[in-house]
Amino acid sequence: MQDRIRVKSVELLSDDWARLTKTTFDYRRNDGRWETQVRQTYDRGDGAVILPFDSGRSTVLLVRQFRYPAFVSGHAEQLIEACAGLLDENDPETAIRKEAEEELGYRLRGLRRLYAPYMSPGSVTERLTFFLADYTPADRISEGGGAAEEGEDIEVLEMTLDEALRQVRDGAIIDAKTIMLLQQLKLELLESGR
Repeated sequence: MQDRIRVKSVELLSDDWARLTKTTFDYRRNDGRWETQVRQTYDRGDGAVILPFDSGRSTVLLVRQFRYPAFVSGHAEQLIEACAGLLDENDPETAIRKEAEEELGYRLRGLRRLYAPYMSPGSVTERLTFFLADYTPADRISEGGGAAEEGEDIEVLEMTLDEALRQVRDGAIIDAKTIMLLQQLKLELLESGR
Protein backbone atom coordinates (compact mmCIF):
# COMPACT_ATOMS: atom_id res chain seq x y z
CA MET A 1 0.00 0.00 0.00
CA GLN A 2 2.96 2.38 0.43
CA ASP A 3 2.95 3.27 -3.28
CA ARG A 4 -0.81 3.97 -3.22
CA ILE A 5 -0.86 6.63 -0.50
CA ARG A 6 0.68 10.13 -0.56
CA VAL A 7 0.13 12.06 2.66
CA LYS A 8 -0.42 15.75 1.96
CA SER A 9 -1.04 17.09 5.48
CA VAL A 10 -1.56 15.99 9.08
CA GLU A 11 -3.32 18.32 11.51
CA LEU A 12 -3.40 17.67 15.27
CA LEU A 13 -6.96 18.25 16.48
CA SER A 14 -6.63 17.05 20.07
CA ASP A 15 -3.93 15.60 22.32
CA ASP A 16 -5.62 15.05 25.66
CA TRP A 17 -6.70 11.57 26.80
CA ALA A 18 -5.84 10.35 23.31
CA ARG A 19 -4.52 11.84 20.09
CA LEU A 20 -6.91 12.90 17.32
CA THR A 21 -5.45 13.87 13.94
CA LYS A 22 -6.93 14.93 10.61
CA THR A 23 -5.01 13.67 7.59
CA THR A 24 -5.43 14.70 3.96
CA PHE A 25 -3.92 12.23 1.51
CA ASP A 26 -4.06 11.10 -2.09
CA TYR A 27 -5.12 7.49 -2.57
CA ARG A 28 -4.70 5.42 -5.74
CA ARG A 29 -7.85 3.39 -6.23
CA ASN A 30 -7.92 -0.19 -7.54
CA ASP A 31 -8.74 1.13 -11.03
CA GLY A 32 -5.58 3.31 -10.96
CA ARG A 33 -7.31 6.68 -10.49
CA TRP A 34 -5.99 9.00 -7.75
CA GLU A 35 -8.40 10.74 -5.38
CA THR A 36 -7.93 13.02 -2.40
CA GLN A 37 -9.39 11.75 0.89
CA VAL A 38 -9.61 13.25 4.38
CA ARG A 39 -9.73 11.04 7.48
CA GLN A 40 -9.66 11.61 11.20
CA THR A 41 -7.67 9.08 13.22
CA TYR A 42 -8.11 8.50 16.94
CA ASP A 43 -5.00 7.02 18.61
CA ARG A 44 -5.34 6.01 22.25
CA GLY A 45 -2.85 3.15 22.20
CA ASP A 46 -3.34 -0.60 22.03
CA GLY A 47 -5.14 -2.65 24.64
CA ALA A 48 -5.89 -6.14 25.91
CA VAL A 49 -9.03 -7.94 27.03
CA ILE A 50 -9.55 -11.18 28.95
CA LEU A 51 -12.33 -13.61 29.77
CA PRO A 52 -11.60 -15.75 32.84
CA PHE A 53 -13.38 -19.14 32.89
CA ASP A 54 -13.84 -21.57 35.78
CA SER A 55 -14.29 -24.89 33.98
CA GLY A 56 -15.40 -26.69 37.15
CA ARG A 57 -18.39 -24.40 37.65
CA SER A 58 -18.73 -23.17 34.02
CA THR A 59 -18.60 -19.55 35.21
CA VAL A 60 -17.02 -16.42 33.75
CA LEU A 61 -15.92 -13.16 35.31
CA LEU A 62 -17.18 -9.91 33.80
CA VAL A 63 -17.41 -6.30 34.94
CA ARG A 64 -20.19 -3.73 34.96
CA GLN A 65 -19.25 -0.08 34.59
CA PHE A 66 -20.41 3.31 33.33
CA ARG A 67 -19.28 4.24 29.81
CA TYR A 68 -19.95 7.85 28.86
CA PRO A 69 -19.79 7.34 25.05
CA ALA A 70 -22.50 4.65 25.31
CA PHE A 71 -24.56 6.87 27.63
CA VAL A 72 -24.36 9.95 25.41
CA SER A 73 -25.43 7.87 22.40
CA GLY A 74 -28.59 6.69 24.16
CA HIS A 75 -27.63 3.66 26.28
CA ALA A 76 -28.85 4.54 29.77
CA GLU A 77 -27.48 1.46 31.56
CA GLN A 78 -23.98 0.58 32.67
CA LEU A 79 -22.22 -1.82 30.29
CA ILE A 80 -21.38 -5.43 31.08
CA GLU A 81 -17.94 -6.15 29.66
CA ALA A 82 -14.93 -8.41 29.75
CA CYS A 83 -12.03 -7.01 31.78
CA ALA A 84 -9.88 -4.80 29.53
CA GLY A 85 -7.37 -2.00 29.58
CA LEU A 86 -4.71 -0.11 27.69
CA LEU A 87 -1.23 -1.56 27.40
CA ASP A 88 0.52 1.67 28.37
CA GLU A 89 4.19 0.62 28.30
CA ASN A 90 3.55 -3.09 28.93
CA ASP A 91 3.28 -6.11 26.66
CA PRO A 92 -0.29 -7.45 26.30
CA GLU A 93 0.08 -10.31 28.82
CA THR A 94 1.64 -8.12 31.52
CA ALA A 95 -0.98 -5.42 30.98
CA ILE A 96 -3.96 -7.78 31.16
CA ARG A 97 -2.66 -9.56 34.26
CA LYS A 98 -2.43 -6.16 35.96
CA GLU A 99 -5.93 -5.19 34.80
CA ALA A 100 -7.40 -8.49 36.03
CA GLU A 101 -5.91 -7.97 39.49
CA GLU A 102 -7.03 -4.33 39.59
CA GLU A 103 -10.53 -4.70 38.14
CA LEU A 104 -11.53 -8.28 38.99
CA GLY A 105 -9.43 -8.89 42.10
CA TYR A 106 -8.11 -12.19 40.69
CA ARG A 107 -4.62 -13.49 39.93
CA LEU A 108 -5.34 -15.47 36.77
CA ARG A 109 -3.72 -18.69 35.57
CA GLY A 110 -3.27 -20.33 32.20
CA LEU A 111 -3.54 -17.21 30.07
CA ARG A 112 -4.02 -18.07 26.42
CA ARG A 113 -3.58 -15.45 23.71
CA LEU A 114 -6.19 -15.71 20.96
CA TYR A 115 -5.80 -12.89 18.40
CA ALA A 116 -5.23 -9.13 18.12
CA PRO A 117 -7.81 -7.52 15.80
CA TYR A 118 -8.51 -3.89 15.04
CA MET A 119 -11.81 -3.10 16.72
CA SER A 120 -12.88 -0.05 14.69
CA PRO A 121 -10.33 0.37 11.86
CA GLY A 122 -12.28 3.09 10.08
CA SER A 123 -11.20 5.67 12.65
CA VAL A 124 -9.38 4.11 15.63
CA THR A 125 -5.78 2.82 15.51
CA GLU A 126 -6.18 0.50 18.52
CA ARG A 127 -5.50 -3.21 18.25
CA LEU A 128 -6.92 -5.26 21.09
CA THR A 129 -5.20 -8.48 22.15
CA PHE A 130 -7.73 -11.09 23.29
CA PHE A 131 -7.06 -13.66 26.03
CA LEU A 132 -8.86 -16.51 27.76
CA ALA A 133 -7.72 -17.60 31.22
CA ASP A 134 -8.48 -20.08 33.97
CA TYR A 135 -9.63 -19.12 37.45
CA THR A 136 -11.17 -20.59 40.57
CA PRO A 137 -12.47 -18.85 43.72
CA ALA A 138 -9.08 -19.61 45.33
CA ASP A 139 -7.42 -17.19 42.87
CA ARG A 140 -9.17 -14.16 44.36
CA ILE A 141 -6.69 -11.74 45.93
CA SER A 142 -8.89 -8.65 46.51
CA GLU A 143 -12.33 -7.17 45.98
CA GLY A 144 -11.32 -5.68 42.62
CA GLY A 145 -13.32 -2.69 41.44
CA GLY A 146 -10.63 -0.85 39.48
CA ALA A 147 -8.44 2.13 40.25
CA ALA A 148 -10.50 4.87 41.87
CA GLU A 149 -7.79 7.44 41.05
CA GLU A 150 -8.41 6.67 37.34
CA GLY A 151 -12.15 7.24 37.75
CA GLU A 152 -12.97 3.53 37.71
CA ASP A 153 -16.04 2.37 39.61
CA ILE A 154 -16.32 -1.28 38.59
CA GLU A 155 -18.64 -4.01 39.80
CA VAL A 156 -17.33 -7.57 39.40
CA LEU A 157 -19.89 -10.04 38.03
CA GLU A 158 -19.68 -13.82 38.08
CA MET A 159 -22.20 -15.78 36.03
CA THR A 160 -22.41 -19.01 34.11
CA LEU A 161 -21.30 -18.99 30.51
CA ASP A 162 -24.84 -19.93 29.46
CA GLU A 163 -26.28 -16.98 31.41
CA ALA A 164 -23.79 -14.60 29.77
CA LEU A 165 -24.72 -15.91 26.33
CA ARG A 166 -28.42 -15.47 27.19
CA GLN A 167 -27.66 -11.87 28.11
CA VAL A 168 -26.04 -11.41 24.69
CA ARG A 169 -29.18 -12.76 22.99
CA ASP A 170 -31.43 -10.62 25.21
CA GLY A 171 -29.43 -7.44 24.56
CA ALA A 172 -28.12 -6.99 28.10
CA ILE A 173 -24.53 -7.55 26.93
CA ILE A 174 -23.87 -5.31 23.93
CA ASP A 175 -20.10 -4.82 24.09
CA ALA A 176 -18.43 -6.30 20.98
CA LYS A 177 -15.21 -7.52 22.61
CA THR A 178 -17.19 -9.31 25.30
CA ILE A 179 -19.51 -10.95 22.78
CA MET A 180 -16.51 -12.13 20.75
CA LEU A 181 -14.85 -13.71 23.80
CA LEU A 182 -18.02 -15.41 25.02
CA GLN A 183 -18.67 -16.88 21.58
CA GLN A 184 -15.02 -17.95 21.22
CA LEU A 185 -15.14 -19.76 24.56
CA LYS A 186 -18.43 -21.49 23.69
CA LEU A 187 -17.04 -22.62 20.31
CA GLU A 188 -13.92 -24.03 21.94
CA LEU A 189 -16.01 -25.91 24.51
CA LEU A 190 -18.23 -27.34 21.79
CA GLU A 191 -15.20 -28.40 19.73
CA SER A 192 -13.68 -30.15 22.75
CA GLY A 193 -16.94 -31.96 23.50
CA ARG A 194 -17.59 -30.15 26.79
